[in-house]
Amino acid sequence: MLERIWEFLTGTGFAGFYWGNLVMILVGGVLIYLAIRRRYEPLLLLPIGFGVILANLPLTGLLSTETEPAGLLSYLGLGVYLVIFPPLIFLGIGAMTDFAPLIANPKTFFLGAAAQLGIFTTLFGALALGFSLAESASIGIIGGADGPTTVYTAALLAPHLLGPVAIAAYSYMAMVPIIQPPIMRLLTTKRERAIVMEEMRSVSRLELILFPIGVTVVVILLLPKAAPLIGMLMFGNLLRESGVVERLARTAGGELLNILTIFLCICVGSMMGAEAVLNLKTVELFALGLFAFGFGTAGGVLMGKLMCWLTRGQVNPLIGAAGVSAVPMSARVVQVEGQRENPQNFLLHHAMGPNVAGVIGSAAVAGLFLSFLA
Repeated sequence: MLERIWEFLTGTGFAGFYWGNLVMILVGGVLIYLAIRRRYEPLLLLPIGFGVILANLPLTGLLSTETEPAGLLSYLGLGVYLVIFPPLIFLGIGAMTDFAPLIANPKTFFLGAAAQLGIFTTLFGALALGFSLAESASIGIIGGADGPTTVYTAALLAPHLLGPVAIAAYSYMAMVPIIQPPIMRLLTTKRERAIVMEEMRSVSRLELILFPIGVTVVVILLLPKAAPLIGMLMFGNLLRESGVVERLARTAGGELLNILTIFLCICVGSMMGAEAVLNLKTVELFALGLFAFGFGTAGGVLMGKLMCWLTRGQVNPLIGAAGVSAVPMSARVVQVEGQRENPQNFLLHHAMGPNVAGVIGSAAVAGLFLSFLA
C-alpha cells in the first residue's frame, strides 16, 4: 500500500516542479492580468498567458519531452514550426483591413518604411552581443511589431528562439499604449501634435481591387520569399474589396482568424518553458526587442517630422508612429495623442495609411532576410 502511495506521489506534477516553473507560471499570470484587468490586447495575451502556465506544469503530456511522447500542444505547434498559421492569419488580417487610407495618401508608404529602421538597428545590436546573423534577424524583426511576421521569420531562421521572440513581439504589441506615447511626445512639439490634417480623397472601387493585385505581383517578383505573407495578406484584402464573396471574406476575417489566433497564441505561450527562457540570452533578447520597437516608433515619428516640414505643416508627425505594423493598436494611440492636444483632431483614418504600410513593410523585410539567410 505504501509503495502505491509513493508511486502516486512521485507521479504527480509536484515531483517534477521547481522554482523556474513557478516563476514562469507567475509570468503567465501577469499576462492574463494585463489581458483581463488592463485589457491590453486580450485576444493575444489571454491565450498566450494560459499557454505559459500549461508549459510549466510537469507531466501533463501536452508537450513532447525526453520521457513523454508528443501531445496536443506539440501537434498544434506544428502549425507554427511549419509556418502554416502565420500566413493564414495574414489572410484574415487582409480580409479585415481597409487599404483606402494608404491608396489615398501613398506618401505614407515612407512612414511605414521608416518605422522598419528599428529592425535593422537591432540586428546589428544583436550581432554585437554575440547572436548569430540568423538569430539577430529573428530578434530584429520584433521591431516591426507584427506577431505573425515575427513568428514566421523566427520559425524559419532560428526555431530555438521562437518562443521568447514570439512572446516579446506579442507582449510589446499589447503594450503599444504604454511604449509609444512617451516616444511620440519626446520627439514632437505641442504645435506639431495639434496639427489637423485635411480630409483624404475618396478611393474608387477599381483602385481598391487593383491595389492588392499590383502589390502582390511587384513585391513577390522582388522578394519571392515574402510570397506566403504578402500573398495571403493581399488575397484576403481582395476577398474584402471584390464585393462578390462576402461569405469568404467574413469567414477569413472572422471565424478562421479567431481559430488561428487561439491556436497560434496558446502554442506560442507553450514554448515558454522555464528551461528555455530563464537565461541571460533571453533577457538580452527581450531588451533588444524593446529597443527595436522603440526605435521603430522613433523612426516613423522622425520621418513624420520631415514630411511635416516638407509639406509646411500639412502632416501631423504623430501618424509616423503608426508605421509599425501593430494594426490597429498604434493607429488608435495616434488618435488618442492627437486629441490630447486638440480635441477636434481626428487622426485615426490618416494613421491607418502608415499602419498598413508597416504591415507590408515588415513582411517585405522578412522576405529580404529569408532571401539571404534561409
